Amino acid sequence: MSANFHPLVYLIDYILGVIMWTLIGRVAMNIFQREDSGFFFMKVFVKLTDPLINLFKPLTPSFIIKPIIPLYVAWFFYMFRFYLMPYLLGYSVMGMLSFPLESEIAREIYQIFGKK
Repeated sequence: MSANFHPLVYLIDYILGVIMWTLIGRVAMNIFQREDSGFFFMKVFVKLTDPLINLFKPLTPSFIIKPIIPLYVAWFFYMFRFYLMPYLLGYSVMGMLSFPLESEIAREIYQIFGKK
C-alpha cells in the first residue's frame, strides 16, 4: 500500500467496498434473474442487500424503478468512499485514500496477468 493509514481505515473501506460491489452485483444479476429466483447467489444478494435498501428507502426517489434501486444505494457508498472518507481524514486531494480495495485487487491482477 502506498500510504500508511491506520488498519481500521482500510477495514472500513474494504467493508464499504464490499457492500458497494454487492449492491452493484445485485443489479447485474437482476438482468438475468428475477429477485424472487431460486438461484442460490440471487437469494444471497437479495438477503444481504435488502436491509440496506430498506435503510435508504427515505432517501430513494419514488421515480427510480425497482431493479435500479440497489445501484442508487451503491452510489451513496461510492460517494462516501471517494469524497467523505478522505475529507474526514484530512486529505484535501482525492485519490490519496480513494478505493484501497480496488487498488489491491488491481495490483494482484497485474501480478498474475502482467507482462513478465
